[in-house]
Amino acid sequence: MKKFLVLYRMDMAAMQKMMQETSAEDRKKSMGEWAEWMKKHMANFADAGAPVGKTTHVTSSGATDTSNDIGGYSIVQAESKEAAAALFADNPHLQMPGAIVELMEIVPMPGM
Repeated sequence: MKKFLVLYRMDMAAMQKMMQETSAEDRKKSMGEWAEWMKKHMANFADAGAPVGKTTHVTSSGATDTSNDIGGYSIVQAESKEAAAALFADNPHLQMPGAIVELMEIVPMPGM
């Protein structure tokens, strides 16, 4: 089984607009759909992940705060990249405006 890093991305302006225009009841409904989707696919997750906080760039000359469009992460297990992608066909995240899911295979390090 291969492992894949999953990044849940969304344009931040679209996210802020959606949060302002969506009722608390609709947000609760959306979270319920997300919970159901996770339950349905839980066997495929090595790490269910979580939302992520603010971004800090770290370089040899120091650390600076910045921003990006990553809202959360997960780690899934699948036989192939195509099988991993198929898991997300009905993911509730993709119902949000401008939302995408990125998959990257986690490549084992030799000797580790």
